[in-house]
Formats: sequence, structure tokens, C-alpha cells
Amino acid sequence: MTDNTYDYIIVGGGTAGCLLANRLSKDPNVRVLMVEAGGSGRHLFIEIPLMLPKLLGNPRFDWCYKTSPEPHLGGRTIAVPRGRVLGGSSSINGMVYVRGHRWDYDNWAAQGNEGWGWSDVLPYFMKSEGWVGEDLQAHGTSGEWKISDPGMRWPVLDSYIDAADEIGVRKTRDYNAGDNEGGQYFQALVLNGRRQSSAKAFLHPVTDRSNLTVITGVMADRVLTEGRRATGLVYRRGGETVTAKARREVILCAGAYGTPAILERSGIGQASRVKDLGLEVVHDLPGVGENLQDHWHIRITHRVHNTKTLNSRAGSFFGKAMMAAEYAVRRTGPMSAQPPLVTVFAKVMEDAPAPDVQIHASAASYDRVGGPVHPYPGITSAICIMRPESVGHCHAVDTEPATQPEIVHNFLATDYDCEIAVRSVELARKIAAAPAMAQFEPEETNPGPAKTSRDELIDYARQTVATTFHPVGTAKMGHGEDAVVDSKLKVHGMEGLRVVDASIMPTIPSGNTCAPVIMIAERAADLIRAAA
Repeated sequence: MTDNTYDYIIVGGGTAGCLLANRLSKDPNVRVLMVEAGGSGRHLFIEIPLMLPKLLGNPRFDWCYKTSPEPHLGGRTIAVPRGRVLGGSSSINGMVYVRGHRWDYDNWAAQGNEGWGWSDVLPYFMKSEGWVGEDLQAHGTSGEWKISDPGMRWPVLDSYIDAADEIGVRKTRDYNAGDNEGGQYFQALVLNGRRQSSAKAFLHPVTDRSNLTVITGVMADRVLTEGRRATGLVYRRGGETVTAKARREVILCAGAYGTPAILERSGIGQASRVKDLGLEVVHDLPGVGENLQDHWHIRITHRVHNTKTLNSRAGSFFGKAMMAAEYAVRRTGPMSAQPPLVTVFAKVMEDAPAPDVQIHASAASYDRVGGPVHPYPGITSAICIMRPESVGHCHAVDTEPATQPEIVHNFLATDYDCEIAVRSVELARKIAAAPAMAQFEPEETNPGPAKTSRDELIDYARQTVATTFHPVGTAKMGHGEDAVVDSKLKVHGMEGLRVVDASIMPTIPSGNTCAPVIMIAERAADLIRAAA
């Protein structure tokens, strides 16, 4: 093999790519190349959990993508952050560990995806886990990815969990045990006050392996093909175009936005779209870039009394200085914990097979994410819709790898999505009105108690809905005409080409997507090694 020939080429050093690089390079007889557009991911803003707002919208860490005007949101464009560093979005996300519900994976298997049921995937969740804390059944403790209970609690959030219990959403010790219904503090991807990204857990400890080459600051252009076989990758480094050859496989790990765009620039996708890019069609695969799903959320804020929240501490120079000192000396306090601290999984629609909404509750309130906190104690309930009917697309618009793809989510496109939006606001209001919250005298500030009718709440949703940064599905796993990969994650109709990231999910899981992506990568590593 020449210096630029490898057994495996991993395209994207994100959540999945970092784990794959670790697992595949464990064999010293295998040469692995991983290319990443962003930087190393070693930065204090990434390490310190409460610095999350400094990452979002910052081009050093974030692709800073925006949707096209959304047709059901009055033409609004929405920011859709994606990590542009090693570790990908696990380096800029909310640091919460959520597997989803067993029904999600049994549903994948029921769609014909053999080996992806709950009992199949649970061992792969456990394999990477390094759970720190009291013993919990079906949690791994020897994995590299450290997970712990959050090191910060607030009295108002303790009562929030009690209030949810009072209205019928029970307390649960472990929402990751298969049935996630209930309320609890999040299990956190934080240890000793430091973020545990995929890069930190899986990549940084093995970068000295002689058979692993990691190149940052490069743009993946296209997959090199000979007929229907992937043979390498063309990427751009500065002003230079470089070709790397793959003896065994090219593995796309560029995420639900990046992966379909790379496939289309490689001539793989809907034939008409590929031709519109001025390219020759290598393989007509209609599902590429379709089936885009995401969790969207509605934010409800309350002013509270007789207590302190993060607003009280982060809203003044003295408060910020005290938080910084506590973190510097002891690695404790608000700076040591992720912003969303509490989760409540609940059912608001009749006959839901699993919780259909998830509340991310924070001991802070603000008009916009990353903006200044309110000058009074407040809390936020960001209510995520777990299985929306709205489906969108993501497609390349030209052959330049630096060009953002066209992204349309179609949020609130259906009557179901409008109805669940209304019921979500009603759920947050019931929790705030429960006896456990009475001591804090909550006052709703957004959308405000005057908005009570269905039309008013739907209008509020259309004006304010945002993404929860969980895009999936654009290289769907399955067997129909709309499927892109099979159950072993091989691209249909191609040899030597696999997809390993959130884009393969046929339907979105009922919870945050970082942990499922790591699970997918763990299983893919076994599938790839078995194929070799």
C-alpha cells in the first residue's frame, strides 16, 4: 500500500466517527484514515458545561447552518447547529445521556431491520458506557464514555419533578431502562465538571496509534468510485485536492445533513438531482436526502419567587465571579453542569405507544438561547415533540463541499403536530400549577396566560418553534424504494460504501440522539470487522 492508501476511510470525525476510529484501529494490521472539517475540539468552551452558549453559532465550533424558509412557520429560517470539531455535535450539545424507548428500536426491527430491536441494541449501548454512580441495572461501567448524575441541583427543579408526579407523570430513577416515561434529573455526559465528548472518550486516548491517521481542517469533496464500488475519497486541504484510496471501505459519518450532500456530490442519489448538479449519475438512489426528521420544541418560561435560580447568579458580575471561583477551585457549582438538568417524558396523545413529549427543564429563563438571562428568578420548560409527523429533506445545491445544503424540516406541517403542540403547552402549565410548585408562585411569561385558545397556541408555536438539534433519517435504513442503506448499513447497490451516523435511522427515537448514534457506531464496528 502507498502512503495514501488505507483499509478504511472515515469521512467525518464526529460522534460516530471518533468511536469508529477507535474500534477499527484497534487492529494494528489495519490502516485507518479519518478526515474532519473542523479542529481538534480541545478548548475550554467545550470542556466547561455551562459554556454551551459560547459554542452555538460560533463558526469555530459550529457549521452555523440555517434552514431554508420553513413553509409552515411563516417563512422563518431556523438555526440548526452542528458540531464542526472532532467529536462533532457531542462537543457542542446539551450533554445529556438518553437512549430512547424500547418501542423505538422494536419498531425499527418491525420495519424489517434485522438486529436493531431493543434486545439487540442494548448490549451496544452498554459497551461504550462508563457509568459512574450507584449501580443501575443494564448500564455499563467499563466503557470509555463517562456518564454520571449531574453535580448541580436546584430546589425549584426538585419541586418540578414532584409536581410532574402529582399530575400523573411518575418519578423514575432510570429513564434509560427501556421505558422512559417519568421525571428525573438527566444522566449527564459530564465527569468532574468536564464535558465527555466522543472525541474525549474515544479518539484523544488513541491518537498515538501508528495505524490511525486523523486529518483536521479538510473538506470532504466526494467518494471516489469505480463502477458501483467505492474506492476512495477526494478531499480538499487548503487549495490542494487530495485523493486517498480505500482498500476495504469508505464509511460516511458526516451526519444527517453532511452525508446526503456527500453522496449526491459523488453521483449517488436521485438521478434528477445529481444531473442538476452537473454530475454523472453513478447510482440512482431516490431516498438520499429524504426522510429528514427532527425533534422540534416549544419553550415555556416562568418567573418564580422565594428561591434563586441561575438567573440570580449569572445575571451579575459578582455572581458570575463566584461561579467561576467555585468551578476553578472545586469543579462544582452551576458551571460544572449542563444547562438542561431535568427531563420529564410524558404521553399527551391518546394511544401513544411511548412518551410523545419530553420536557427539558432548566433553572434559567431567557428570551433566546444564548441570550441574556432575565433579571428575575426564572425557569424554562423546553418541550420537545418526540415523534413528529413532519418530514423534510436535505440536498446538495452545488458541487462545492463548503456550500451549505438545502435544509427544509416542514415543522408543524400536519394537524397532529399542531395538536401535540397545544397539548404540550397545556402539560407545562399543569406542572406549574401543581401543589409542589405553589411555594414558588410561578408566573408564566411566555407564551403568557392570556394565550389560551388553540389558534393562539398554534400561532405561538409557529412563531417560536426551534429545533432540538436532532436531525436524522436522510440515509434511511430499510428495504423499500426510499431506503438508502440495508440493516448492515451498506449503501444499497454499492460495494465498499457504508453509512454510520444519525442519517440511517428510519424513524427518530423518543429522546436525544447522541447516545443512539454511539450505539449505532458500536454495532457498525462489529459489522465492519465481521465483513472483513
